[in-house]
Amino acid sequence: MPVFSQKCKSCTEYKNCRGSYLSWIFFIIGLIATVAVRLVTVLMHIDPFYGKLSWYVGVGGFFIFFLYMYAVIRKRSEVISRNMLIKKLDEKEGLSDDDYGRMREILCSLSSGKERINYIFIFGVSAVALLVAVYLDLLK
Repeated sequence: MPVFSQKCKSCTEYKNCRGSYLSWIFFIIGLIATVAVRLVTVLMHIDPFYGKLSWYVGVGGFFIFFLYMYAVIRKRSEVISRNMLIKKLDEKEGLSDDDYGRMREILCSLSSGKERINYIFIFGVSAVALLVAVYLDLLK
């Protein structure tokens, strides 16, 4: 996990990449959705009602989570576009102090430990779900 400096704590992206309770709520919603979608096959073998319920929880959770992530990425893209940061980098123009601050904020938000945890969690839960589904559908 990256070490966050005082500069990170004062950046406008800090809420998205590290400290906001809201970002943690959406992160947890994403984790619950991940588990719910992967439980569908198992629960369908137990009771179709629970399988369908799990599907709705998972897809609904993903809907909410990705709506939030879209808003975060859109905001970040607007900062890049509005301040022509890519053009300035391509043309090797000198960046202003404000530009350096914006770049720092964007890089801080991209170094979120929550994203790495999310990907590892999705990979692990997917692997387990795949193994269980193969067992239930083919070997049992």
